[in-house]
Amino acid sequence: MNTRFAAFGAALLATTALTATAVSAETLRWARAAEALTLDPHAQNEGPTTTLMHQIYEPLILRNMAGEMEPALATSWGPSADDPNVWVFTLREGVTFHGGEEFDSADAVFSLNRAMSETSNFKELLSSVTEVRATGPYTVEIVTDGPNPLLPNNLTNIMIMDEGWAVANGAEAAQDYAAGEDTFSARNANGTGPYVLTSREADVRTVLTANPDYWGIGEFPLAASEIVFTPIQNPATRVAALLTGEVDFIQDVPVQDLQRVAEADGIEVITAPQNRVIFFGMDVASDDLELDNVEGANPFADVRVRQAMDIAINREAIQQVVMRGQSVPAGVISPPPVNGWTPELDEYPAYDIEAARALMAEAGYADGFSVQLDCPNDRYINDEAICQAAVGMLAQIGITANLSALPRAQHFPLIANSETDFYLLGWGVPTYDAEYIFNFLYHTRDEGRGSWNGTGYSNPEMDAMIESLASNVDLEARNATIAELFAMAEAETIYIPIHNQILNWGISDGWSTLVDADDQVKFKYFETN
Repeated sequence: MNTRFAAFGAALLATTALTATAVSAETLRWARAAEALTLDPHAQNEGPTTTLMHQIYEPLILRNMAGEMEPALATSWGPSADDPNVWVFTLREGVTFHGGEEFDSADAVFSLNRAMSETSNFKELLSSVTEVRATGPYTVEIVTDGPNPLLPNNLTNIMIMDEGWAVANGAEAAQDYAAGEDTFSARNANGTGPYVLTSREADVRTVLTANPDYWGIGEFPLAASEIVFTPIQNPATRVAALLTGEVDFIQDVPVQDLQRVAEADGIEVITAPQNRVIFFGMDVASDDLELDNVEGANPFADVRVRQAMDIAINREAIQQVVMRGQSVPAGVISPPPVNGWTPELDEYPAYDIEAARALMAEAGYADGFSVQLDCPNDRYINDEAICQAAVGMLAQIGITANLSALPRAQHFPLIANSETDFYLLGWGVPTYDAEYIFNFLYHTRDEGRGSWNGTGYSNPEMDAMIESLASNVDLEARNATIAELFAMAEAETIYIPIHNQILNWGISDGWSTLVDADDQVKFKYFETN
């Protein structure tokens, strides 16, 4: 849907790092708050990073801007007629990488194995895979541990690299981003996608040009001959750039500026609910927290403390004051489009300070405690402001949350390396199935699952149930398992869901697109007006 509001006054041009230049109508100038963390397509399963990768690289199967799955580097796929544990993929012929190399099954096998490696942040998506094999130059079989009816859903963000290019440049393994590793593949790219990386200065400017040999020419609009991406973290600067015509498209119109932006001449605000939940996580497993004032104990290990925090967070106040109505309070870490979500699950507890104080006293923390709250300041809509609001709410039950707000490039490794006691995170579900949530966020952290489980939570019974989801072909029984898992998760209160985000994209009248619920812009679908 489209919305228009009142006019924005004088833009703060002095604060913008951009320089207005005359460009052709085919140049699309794009800005958003967050920069891609790396160019390695398997290193970080993280929205802004994956968005940039989608312009350069391609998966076997793609979700278009409407969220529908369609062929990309695979033209067809289906279970093997001979073995229910095997999926067969027919690959697209005549495709070349940007370096001129021919794409074939060896590249697909290499890339999927790379995505399953220890340093890959996508390995949970392939946790049921036991083997990937080429059975012909353009045929690949993926073998799973038991039938996996949802395997294609898990492939839409797993990019395909050229094996020869990776080997020649020492990039066989995915970059270990959490460890701070710098690699050739983190700074260079060679995909089959619609746009070629022309130049890049991280955190400043990235230029992509249309791939003249792209297989999809004639099938997609491909209206932009050049894309110039500029990360602009400051909201006022980002809005100023759009209003003055220095950029054509921003992904994140600040909620406080929606009314101003949408009524400006030549600009449209397009909006949709996002497939993403914002929530707090806590270290529930350590014997003692690093940055609290309680010696020899971990307050978060007591479920009563977690429950007290859950009902001390006033989600409706955050919705009204912090988000200006641009959020939907949530009671579960699952957006509505996801299989397994129900309205009953999403009911959140009533805000109740007195009951929260009683729970704190019952747990032995009537006088409260102090702890550090780690928050990103450049990833989610008003992320730091959400944390600031939570600090005030938790103070009412005696919890002093000392806020540490960092860019997401520093924030996410804290979670990956189990170096945070209390943190804010957002979670989208690109597979549209709850298995993705449990694999990444609730399963015990090991070599194959749990990479975003910064809580330390571990439940062998839950692990076994999560693992069963990959091979359960009885969808009714499978959904019953998902419901049971959600019930267990709710009882444990390992996380505190806050809300579902609402996306607001700002775009000049010269361009048109749908809003992708995953916030995954794919510029090959953009059209000119």
